[in-house]
Amino acid sequence: MSATTPLAAGFARILIVEDDEGIRDMLKFHLSSAGFQVLEAADGTTGLRAARTGKPDLILLDLMLPGMGGLELCRALRKTSRVPILMISARDAEVDKIVGLELGADDYITKPFSVREVTARVNAVLRRSRSETERSIPERESFANFTLDRAARRVTLGNTEVRLTGREFDLLSHLLAHPGRVQSRERLLQQVWGEDFSGESKTVDVHIRWLREKFAEVAPFQIVTVRGAGYRLDREAEVAEATT
Repeated sequence: MSATTPLAAGFARILIVEDDEGIRDMLKFHLSSAGFQVLEAADGTTGLRAARTGKPDLILLDLMLPGMGGLELCRALRKTSRVPILMISARDAEVDKIVGLELGADDYITKPFSVREVTARVNAVLRRSRSETERSIPERESFANFTLDRAARRVTLGNTEVRLTGREFDLLSHLLAHPGRVQSRERLLQQVWGEDFSGESKTVDVHIRWLREKFAEVAPFQIVTVRGAGYRLDREAEVAEATT
């Protein structure tokens, strides 16, 4: 992995994971000229390491890579990271696009492509990502008979306060801030327990069970297990739609 000379602070860092040296160099040259800081990797394993250490703002990821393929790398990244991923492929098959997007890619571009198109897609994905990041989490979540007050760290159902431990409150608060989105155990540990946590991922399962015991069939939401992926909180209307 190598990087261009760092640019002015505030410019986005792009990681290019592409085994074709010619395409990689072309993308690196034009993105650098457009004001981006560029990191590069020629295979999936190196790309995964670069994504974890280089902290890119966006990843340009080729589908066909030696060793760890692009889909496998996308799946591995999504276990712990929400970094935007723009997938690149020489194949225009609809199934490849669908699988890539379902695994968490934010956009998909097919070779051959113009550099202007890639730059435009990169900027568009970054704008969407920054918009989501900057979205403020409200101090209070209130719907139906349920209220979670983040400032007071208090949860009520109707007129009754529900007693939660600090970790239970933080876990529920995080799930409520991302309704309808699957949260892996690894991401929940990172966001709720902190990056320095050294225990087992099973602690997430235990705390989810405790939350379910306190809210099952009485709260206007449901915490759903997504097999092989993690957990998702669905609000009452979403639960009703899923069962009709």
